[in-house]
Order: sequence, then structure tokens, then C-alpha cells
Amino acid sequence: MKLPRWFHRFGSPPWVYGLAGALGPWIGGIAIVLIAAGTFGGLVLAPPDYLQGDSFRIIYIHVPSAYVSMMAYVILAVAAAIGFIWRLKLAHAAAVSIAPIGASFTFLALATGAIWGKPTWGTFWQWTDPRIMFELLLLFLYLGYMALRAAFEDRDKADRVSAILGVVGVVNVPIIHYSVIWWNSLHQGPTISRLDGPTITTDMLVPLLVMILGFTFFFFWLLLSRLQGEIVEREQATRWLRELVEESPG
Repeated sequence: MKLPRWFHRFGSPPWVYGLAGALGPWIGGIAIVLIAAGTFGGLVLAPPDYLQGDSFRIIYIHVPSAYVSMMAYVILAVAAAIGFIWRLKLAHAAAVSIAPIGASFTFLALATGAIWGKPTWGTFWQWTDPRIMFELLLLFLYLGYMALRAAFEDRDKADRVSAILGVVGVVNVPIIHYSVIWWNSLHQGPTISRLDGPTITTDMLVPLLVMILGFTFFFFWLLLSRLQGEIVEREQATRWLRELVEESPG
């Protein structure tokens, strides 16, 4: 399959490195503003939940973290597939950069879920809850991807082998999303993505959507930063990088 001409730019390390450096500060700034606004809205403006009281407010961290954990893995899988099929090393570099970020958000989702679970369900952890277990599996997939890469000294071989795990593991993402529909779960059913509209009130929903958007921008900010570092590691022997270092002040 022939790739469009513009797509080949994403195979150019100097171009991608420069693009990441140019976009990073803007995306980071937007992330900070959105997270600050969402935090204020969720902690100050939103009223207490009529059943959970103020303990519900942890959703403003838990839900965005869980969302980003799944979104990140989908992007990792797409990048890994592109790298595997078209042998674009920068696609593999993107997947490598995503893995530790996605693992961090997944851990945060599990930790905040446990904190929320104690006052809400009476337990920090429930081994029989499908969403909890498949989210834990997602963490293991991230860790497994990183461990598999570390098992190979040859970077090209590590890229190819880990890409297979990355692509295969993406099947877990829709399972996490639909687990509350397919099986009995402590988690409540969908409250935002419903055909008949959200079941959460607007004064609670708006800060949550802002936080989800803020966490999304924060993820891409981290990704661009890590991607630059990955490019430097992979391209350290190239002429363009040596020239860039020589031209940089200091």
C-alpha cells in the first residue's frame, strides 16, 4: 500500500523533532489551563452528590485517567502497526514513548478507583469486578510491552516483536469500555456516552469533560517530550542531530 506524500514527513526525525518542540509548549499550556479550570469546577462549583456526598469528586481524576489509559493504548497499537507494516522507525519511537505514560495513567486510574471504592462500595478492591480486572490487564500489557522490548538488545528486533504485542493487546480496550454492559459490575453503567443523553447533571458534567480534555492535552504534551528524547537516543550518531547540538546556545 502506497502512503500519501505528506505522510512521509512523519518518517523524518528532524521534522518530527522540530514539530514536537514547536507544539509542546502550546499543548502543555492548554493542558495546564484546562486542568486548573476543571479542578476548580469539580472541587468548588460542582455540588455534592446526593448519594456519595463529596467523595464523588475523585471522579475528576479517576475518569480522565481511565479514559487516557485506554486512548493511549489505542494510539500505541496504531503506531506499532504502522511501524510494523511500513517499517517507519518513528512510529515505533512513538509507541515506545507512549508505553510508560500510558502505564502511569493506568496505575493512577486503578489507585483512584480503589480510593473511591472504599467509601462507595465498602472495599478498596474487588477481584470479581470485570472492569477493574481488565483495567489491571491493561497495566500488565503496558508493562509487558516495555519488558519485551528490554529483552532484546537489537532495537529493530525489539521494535518488531513488541509491536505484535501492542497490536494484539488493543482488543482489551473495548472489553474495558463495554464490561459494565456485558457483565455484572460494581461500576455503574455509562453516564456520558448514552444515546438518550448523559445521566450526570450539567454542573457536574462540564468540569468532568474539561478535565478529560485537560488530561488528554497533558498526555500529548508528555508524549511529545518523550518522543523528542527517543529521537535523540535513536539518532545520536546522525549529522543533523550533531549540527543541532552545535547550533544550540550553551
